[in-house]
Amino acid sequence: MKVSVKVPATTANFGSGFDCFGMALPIYNLITIEETVLPGTGIEINIMSETDDDDEFAIEHIPKDENNIIYKAVEMLYNSIGQSPSELKINIKSQIPIAKGLGSSASIIVGGLLAANELLGRPADEAALLSIATEVEGHPDNVVPAIVGGLVLTSQEEDGSIVYRKLAWPEEWHLTVCVPDYELATDISRSVLPKEVPLKNATFNTRRTAMFIEALHSKDAELMKLALQDKLHQPYRTKLVPGLQDIMDNLKHEENVIGCVLSGAGPSILIISQKNNLDKIKSIVSETWENYNVKTDIRTYKVEEKGAQILDSIA
Repeated sequence: MKVSVKVPATTANFGSGFDCFGMALPIYNLITIEETVLPGTGIEINIMSETDDDDEFAIEHIPKDENNIIYKAVEMLYNSIGQSPSELKINIKSQIPIAKGLGSSASIIVGGLLAANELLGRPADEAALLSIATEVEGHPDNVVPAIVGGLVLTSQEEDGSIVYRKLAWPEEWHLTVCVPDYELATDISRSVLPKEVPLKNATFNTRRTAMFIEALHSKDAELMKLALQDKLHQPYRTKLVPGLQDIMDNLKHEENVIGCVLSGAGPSILIISQKNNLDKIKSIVSETWENYNVKTDIRTYKVEEKGAQILDSIA
């Protein structure tokens, strides 16, 4: 039997919403899992990049055995019903840039889980899939929108369960994703974050996160400008993204720009704007990064309201 799953990219954090806000974007990975008929063939994992952004060296060094995150997710699902994975062939067709802050690992985990769940006759419900995916990924802000689509508020509870709610994103607010031509591993980006933060910074983000929800509800662009400010992660990660502070400064007073934030752990950035000055925004970003000898791919997207989709299941 063979199952293919299409999974969207995701952007997370939105400034103040560290580890709790995530959104699906219309860039996709295609994960196919096939049960092989020959005993003893073991696990075969193939990764095929369909984007020029990915470094072939990086792809070559992604584990192709039981150490790959997709296999770990599949194994956890099988083990949850008292089984072990049989001989499997896993193909990953990647359109989501790797190590760029666009949820590539989350998409692979989600795709593997949904495909394996289909192979097993769907023993796991959404809650179980979300819990396993989060355990493998480490936090829910990318895996939840990858599964359910849209913009979501997420939380991992103490018992491991995942609570989420989908939020409506104003159609008139454009999402421009700027992907630089270098990678930034999430573990490196996480390593610069402090173990503890001052209480004033925590309360600052609490206020901004509350503003974010109200700004969405009321479509208040001026309030959203405040809501996107952050003191928990971006101040520490900015030094890992050359030119980011200059880009933020250059966009700060640009008409119709609501905000500029890191996408996930970076190095990609997300610019939120309204009306039609997208060409000017793209020019500012590309010219600023050129001063740092950084090339960038800049594209404007709408929210992907659909999450992961099973494309076919062939017995």
